[in-house]
Amino acid sequence: MTTFDKLEFGHSDSELAEKKWSIVSVASIPLIMTLGNSMLIPVLPLMERKLDITKLQSSLIITVYSIVAIFLIPIAGFLSDKFGRKIVIIPSLIIAGIGGLIAGWAAWKMDSPYFIILSGRILQGVGAAGAFPIVLPLIGDMFKRDKDVSATLGVVETSNTFGKVLSPILGSFLAGILWFLPFLSIPVFSLISLLLIMLLVKKPKDDQHELSFGRFLINIKKIFSEHWRWLTAVFVIGAILMFVLFGMLFYLSSILEDDYGFDGIQKGLLLAIPLASLCIASFTSGKWIKDSLPKMKWITFFGIVLMGGMIITALLSKKFIFLITVFALCGIGIGAALPCLDAILTQSIEKEMRGTITSIFSSMRFAGVAAGPPVIAIMMNQGSKSMIFLLAGLSAVSAILAFMAIKPEKEKNAPKTNPALE
Repeated sequence: MTTFDKLEFGHSDSELAEKKWSIVSVASIPLIMTLGNSMLIPVLPLMERKLDITKLQSSLIITVYSIVAIFLIPIAGFLSDKFGRKIVIIPSLIIAGIGGLIAGWAAWKMDSPYFIILSGRILQGVGAAGAFPIVLPLIGDMFKRDKDVSATLGVVETSNTFGKVLSPILGSFLAGILWFLPFLSIPVFSLISLLLIMLLVKKPKDDQHELSFGRFLINIKKIFSEHWRWLTAVFVIGAILMFVLFGMLFYLSSILEDDYGFDGIQKGLLLAIPLASLCIASFTSGKWIKDSLPKMKWITFFGIVLMGGMIITALLSKKFIFLITVFALCGIGIGAALPCLDAILTQSIEKEMRGTITSIFSSMRFAGVAAGPPVIAIMMNQGSKSMIFLLAGLSAVSAILAFMAIKPEKEKNAPKTNPALE
């Protein structure tokens, strides 16, 4: 038995151990898609100077990527339910790489590249829509036992958050060589993930379903008519968590440079501190919840309470060490909640509709990512207190939804759906 088996996946005869390289390959998608977006956050102040743009304009470099994904993710989910996960993921990774190449080429060769960069980012978002969100249902298809699904979702969410930890460091390093190099690294990362998926991930059994669009709409209506309360709660909580996270990162990136004089790798390392806490919390949460829906609910609730409490605490002092500590604890709360939300959905929705429902959830998360930076950029002009009250208020809404709407005794059996042709 290898050390890898012992630490990550338990006994060597488990299904997790047998599929460890498939898991690593699938986990590369959120890692690389996260790098492709979060890596730009610490570089935005530098881009403002190089491109002669405002904070709001620089925030759109993050936002357009997410906006296009919001609308395309549900379509990608339906296509993955009908034709199979890999058939959707592979071309999406290629499109994401092309988008990064266009943005990097424009920044390198053009005198006024801003709008072409945005176009490349839009194309990159198209690719992300068909790659990142399909990971959740693919994991659900790969394993028979719910606790294996939960454990793997924890690994995948950890890969996602590890990408966020690595992003500010790698982005700052690459931009220190050439300011547009983060764009050009995206095709390289996408190619790596593409090769891993093609070579190491086997097509799950029953990966293709005879799901007509008419039946798809009927199934969606059936699921939401019976489970609209907790599904809506999970979707809204996911959006708020990502809004808070990316808003916090945008704010922290700005004040580290503007107020405290940190830039380059030094700033990247400081941004990585709250993200590292988020990464560790995601991994721990995913390992601990197993297949227990009550655990998922209460970890989500207390994670949100911790997040909101830390946001309010930020009012007490503007000392650098204090703020970094507060944001690190805030990251723990977000990181603990995210794998629980993933697992609630994958364990409560039938395989035939899992891609669609989890894709709607991913759209909501991308909505939070899209809204966070521009909203925070606008509110920073009005002072930090109004921004903190907004984030704290959203945290309170999330906590109430988690407490009141997520009912573990009711989520386990979502309504049966019929994938037959009409």
